Amino acid sequence: MMKISGVNSIRGELTVPGDKSISHRTVMFGSLADGITEIKGFLMAEDCLRTVDCFRKMGIEIEITCGKDVLVHGKGLYGLKKPQELLYAGNSGTTMRLLLGILAGQSFEAEITGDNSLNKRPMARVTTPLRLMGAEIEGRDDANLAPLKIKGGQLKGIEYTLPVASAQVKSALLLAGLYARGETRVIEPYRSRNHTELMLKHMGANINTDDKTVTIVRANKLKATAFCVPGDISSAAYFIVACCILPGSSITIKDVGVNSTRTGILDVLNEMGARIELKNKRLKNGEPIADISVQHSPLKSTVIQGDIIPRLIDEIPVLAVAGVFAQGTTVVKDAAELKVKESNRIKSIVEGLKKMGAWIEETSDGFVIRGGRELHPAEVDSYGDHRIAMSLAVAALKVRGVTGIKDWECVNVSFPGFAELLDKVKQKA
Repeated sequence: MMKISGVNSIRGELTVPGDKSISHRTVMFGSLADGITEIKGFLMAEDCLRTVDCFRKMGIEIEITCGKDVLVHGKGLYGLKKPQELLYAGNSGTTMRLLLGILAGQSFEAEITGDNSLNKRPMARVTTPLRLMGAEIEGRDDANLAPLKIKGGQLKGIEYTLPVASAQVKSALLLAGLYARGETRVIEPYRSRNHTELMLKHMGANINTDDKTVTIVRANKLKATAFCVPGDISSAAYFIVACCILPGSSITIKDVGVNSTRTGILDVLNEMGARIELKNKRLKNGEPIADISVQHSPLKSTVIQGDIIPRLIDEIPVLAVAGVFAQGTTVVKDAAELKVKESNRIKSIVEGLKKMGAWIEETSDGFVIRGGRELHPAEVDSYGDHRIAMSLAVAALKVRGVTGIKDWECVNVSFPGFAELLDKVKQKA
């Protein structure tokens, strides 16, 4: 259990770990490229290291140097070898879903599994369209639940409309499309994060985006390149919200990725009255990066729904914390996807904040918060979900007293060193 004490404010300049989504993809795409892909700022967290482990099991040499830099010795689109043991994705849905797309195009059979949490998460959203493309996939509940056995084959391109906007599902189909005859076209109801599209294009793939439709054709090769992974805006989100709710706070978070498909949290907080400024904007590997400057600001309530949801799906738990300290009633809708994350994040964040004294009620696809209540110390449960643990930690900063958070070690999934970085910027009474 982690114990978090209330503080007066947070102040200072900091950097957050590398973007988790991009880190996963640099290893995956680098393994499929011809030559050496150099990665700086790679996120050394459990999820991303699961991806490294899976590709090592398929014959890819991956060196980790200086603690956070990675060299991937790619062997080309057809250079992977049949793994001699089970591929283990741990808690990482990104590893499992994107890897299924890659394995669909291979000439061998492989089996992939995860931990107890991941093996309960729905995979039919990926396996169903991959089967339509020609892959053979077996698993529990008609290949909806891992462990999953997949045999690649002669894939054909399809046009597929996603029932739910999902960057993981979209990416899996685009990766399978690298191996498929003809065009593979993926249509989203709303735009989700587009790191896969930007990175594959940077590596020479024939991929095009037209509004909510992404089209890719079979590739002969991907070219190895160098990547500099920006700071993860999902990790920055905890410090941004903490700064907003704690009077006297002022922080600058350096070198954060501000891809427009990921900055929904900034749009919502600006609408709530936050004082946030992007400075030193520039591009690296096609990804926009900036320094995020935040000043404390009284927040007002808002409604979060519709096409912005995919742009902030991972930040909704910490936005709930912002809503607790905002004036008025904050409503989150259209976020049922949160029920099938590492935990049921709707239930988990509602339960935790309620125990601390917040007025928050669960709905079928989100929650309703009446802001302005003062919270009190409590013992709360993360349910082994890293984003719930860190969101409750942010709420605890505003509480007089000490709050205990169970299963704290899950934070290492995405943000090792979170508590230490938080200590550095705390301004205690």
